[in-house]
Amino acid sequence: MIKSEGIHHVSLSVIDLNKAKHFYGTVLGFKEIERPKFDFPGAWYQIGAQQLHLIVDELSSTLRKVNQLNSREGHFAIRVNDYEETLAYLKDQGVQILEKPKSKSGFAQIFCMDPDYNLIEFNVDQETVK
Repeated sequence: MIKSEGIHHVSLSVIDLNKAKHFYGTVLGFKEIERPKFDFPGAWYQIGAQQLHLIVDELSSTLRKVNQLNSREGHFAIRVNDYEETLAYLKDQGVQILEKPKSKSGFAQIFCMDPDYNLIEFNVDQETVK
């Protein structure tokens, strides 16, 4: 049996590291952390107790080709403190979003994409949404 402690990090393939770093570091405000000196480009971010690792790989088979928000495709989710505040902030930043405040999941969800169409979900418990 595997005795897991939690998810340490999520890795995403990206094509343009500068665009990805702008999105994750500037638009979303994630804290960039030191990354080992690998022989390929990328960036690491700390998000709460977990990390996000960006890996430049133009030939990655995991890169989405469609500029469309679809909550049923692979994504990672970030728990946020305030749904309305997060929603307003993303809209103010000009980020394309898909709102699901009454999702059957029990979470109020906001989906968006990074510049390489990787999907991100921000969520809170539905009871906290007005």
